[in-house]
Amino acid sequence: MPDLAGAAWPELPERPLLVVPLGSVEQHGHHLPSATDTVVAEAVTRAADLDGVLAPALAYGASGEHEDFPGTVSIGTEALTVLLVEYGRSACRWAGRMLVVNGHGGNLDALRRAVPLLRTEGRDVAWFACGVPGGDAHAGRSETSLLLHLEPASVRTDRSVPGVTTPIADLLPRLRAGGVQAVSPTGVLGDPAGASAEEGARLLADLAARLTAAVTRWDVGDDGRLR
Repeated sequence: MPDLAGAAWPELPERPLLVVPLGSVEQHGHHLPSATDTVVAEAVTRAADLDGVLAPALAYGASGEHEDFPGTVSIGTEALTVLLVEYGRSACRWAGRMLVVNGHGGNLDALRRAVPLLRTEGRDVAWFACGVPGGDAHAGRSETSLLLHLEPASVRTDRSVPGVTTPIADLLPRLRAGGVQAVSPTGVLGDPAGASAEEGARLLADLAARLTAAVTRWDVGDDGRLR
């Protein structure tokens, strides 16, 4: 895909699919960089077989659950919702479709508000989640493997420590009430032990294949998510 940031306007195809990676700036334990979610969202987008234009990543998201840890910068759900709506309204003046590829679970409420609104306004917008089926929730083996594959120099393997491994569904009441620090002093929801670059390569290939298939189908649910 051509990069929007480096293209002159006459070089852009007519009514293209505009693909927008969305991430966050938030703590990822003792061993992963704060840009992890953005790195993953952009990498999945680049690895997919898509016919479109790649927009610069939106690096800030709704990360309030991580704000007790230094390094987290959250713009919150309300601001992110407004950002996505106004972004879509502007971009869809020339883009035929717009897809947000999301790398952070905390952005879901904003996506579920913004994208259906844009669709009711007649804009063909959707979103895709970079979730690993069966993977841990945050800064555990899945994300550590992905970063070992994508940006190995940014992973402080010698500093990695396990977090809480309780299923995320069981943690949700405490998470919502007190944030991540209330359930995991390390900031990790999972265990990075056993992570590898080889596993990260497999996870990236699977995510990219699922994204490619979802865009080919373009079956959009009521919440705006590609199915």
